[in-house]
Amino acid sequence: MRKRFSRLADGLAKTRQAILDGIRNALSRGPALDESGLADIEETLIGADVGVDTSAHLVDVLRSGSRERPLDDASGVTSLLADEIRQILENTRGDTPAEPPGPPLVVMVVGVNGVGKTTSIGKLARRYVDEGRTVILAAADTFRAAAVEQLAIWAERSGAQLVGGIDGGDPAAVAYDALDAAVARGVDVLIVDTAGRLHTQKNLVEELRKIRRVLGKRLEGAPHEVLLVVDANTGQNAISQAKLFDEAVGLTGIVLAKLDGTARGGIVIPIARELSIPVRYVGTGESIDDLEDFDPRVFAGGLLGVGGGPGGVRDRGSGAQGGA
Repeated sequence: MRKRFSRLADGLAKTRQAILDGIRNALSRGPALDESGLADIEETLIGADVGVDTSAHLVDVLRSGSRERPLDDASGVTSLLADEIRQILENTRGDTPAEPPGPPLVVMVVGVNGVGKTTSIGKLARRYVDEGRTVILAAADTFRAAAVEQLAIWAERSGAQLVGGIDGGDPAAVAYDALDAAVARGVDVLIVDTAGRLHTQKNLVEELRKIRRVLGKRLEGAPHEVLLVVDANTGQNAISQAKLFDEAVGLTGIVLAKLDGTARGGIVIPIARELSIPVRYVGTGESIDDLEDFDPRVFAGGLLGVGGGPGGVRDRGSGAQGGA
């Protein structure tokens, strides 16, 4: 757990430092947190991509807590915030979707171009291969130049098979052929890559819906998982992305990519609170093994520097320091 906490916390270093500095500055105004200090903290949270509504909610939690006892040190503030953020991240649509009674498990991966979707698919494939499962990657993003070639590289790196089509071909046909191959070969897992941009948003939505329908017709219950890849650097646009894809294909989870220490990462909190979509995985680096299960407690602790991880509040009082 210590190593796991450290890697995720390292990815949140920039955000954690900014939040802890904001809390310290807010507490420097007086012996206890007041309305002026709460406003400063709200501004800090918004700057960390937590969003306006969710930041206001978190400040309301602090306001309520200050009525029970004065919030006069950084550790009290961070503990309250971390606990509420953990609860938000846990209070989503429910448990991980159950795997089908028999193979293949079909995972459909969506996301706009440039968020790290192909890389995340390769990392996810590697996880399944390391578990001893056989994997096929379906290159159903036939509209983007070099998409098939990029996925082929990740298939080779991860030890997965690849089923592709021609450039500009029918993505749903590729998905169907890949699922057909997975069934025929007795493959354990099929991961379907999809387009992130077509000529119009409407075209993209209809194409994704078609892929989902085709998969369901070939195998009842498929796709069993629909994962949205979100770039941790995207900011508030990630919420509109999540709404779009959720309405189109019904998301079962989020993959937070590129949480490498430079991203803010707070965007997953409003996604969980406003859309109730759980975060499933987090990418913490460039290596093929840098994809971890998302743990709300570890994330909240890493974001606020509590729970024994690096960057925690070390000194009590208004002069409490937080390191990255």
